[in-house]
Amino acid sequence: MWAAAVLGLVLLGAGSAGAASPKTRTQYTGVVNLNEATVAQLDLLPGVGPKAAQRIVTWREKRAFKRIEELVRVKGFGKKQFLKLKPYLTLQGPTTLKAEKALVQMGEVRVTAPAPAKP
Repeated sequence: MWAAAVLGLVLLGAGSAGAASPKTRTQYTGVVNLNEATVAQLDLLPGVGPKAAQRIVTWREKRAFKRIEELVRVKGFGKKQFLKLKPYLTLQGPTTLKAEKALVQMGEVRVTAPAPAKP
């Protein structure tokens, strides 16, 4: 009899704990100048950690980037990774990249293009 009560409490606790945690995603805005950014600034890029950021800095100390596509020459950066980072890379101007956590609403719908106007 007591086993059923314990099982009920365990099931009740597990269900409520999962519902209480809000989901977040990281939203990126701005760009990183590959030729001037610090390790900390490069570390902000999605999927780039401190070691990979250091490899970028080490590579550019030998030769400056002439095109952002040259990032694939740095160890650990393939074509797939480059395509994810491309919108955030530049060779001109200041580094302005910011990574902010944003709450994801349940049932959130992403709209990628405006709806056509009704006649």
